[in-house]
Amino acid sequence: MSDLKNKVENTKDKVIGKTKEGAGRATGSQEMELKGKLQYQKGDLKDKAGNTKEKIAEKVNDTLDKK
Repeated sequence: MSDLKNKVENTKDKVIGKTKEGAGRATGSQEMELKGKLQYQKGDLKDKAGNTKEKIAEKVNDTLDKK
């Protein structure tokens, strides 16, 4: 359940980040655009970390199953 919650939070950060970035561009607010880019990157990095964690767990499980 926690994994699903994390994925939803990460997707939310990405969507809100892109929205802020677009709003910043549309209004000429470089600060808003930057905040959007940072929020998007935060969600993206968390996604990548979660995927890496899953791959490591899968490899460990595969290795333990072979013994």
